[in-house]
Amino acid sequence: MKQNLDVSLSIPVPEGLVIISEVELKELQNNSLKGVYWSMRDLEKRINKKQEWIKKNILLKQEFKKEIDVEYGGFVYYPDGSGQSWSFQATKMAEFLEDNFHKIFVNRR
Repeated sequence: MKQNLDVSLSIPVPEGLVIISEVELKELQNNSLKGVYWSMRDLEKRINKKQEWIKKNILLKQEFKKEIDVEYGGFVYYPDGSGQSWSFQATKMAEFLEDNFHKIFVNRR
């Protein structure tokens, strides 16, 4: 004979903390990047790779450039000459990196 035991449990949430769903957390994280532009240095820190690696494996790859370059409606400003700097729309660049991780690192061995 199987028996069931119903239990009601109350767990206090410490003051200053809240419980939110994963969806809400993701929205908050995405909203924190809205209106933010990254520099090349910001991007280096964000993905823990040097500028040379980022250019070779992401920014200058033709398969990505047509998607990300502002000239094609993307979210990366490619500097035209000296004195200008790279600029990345943070929300879209973060999403691109997340969605294309496998393509960025394919054939890296």
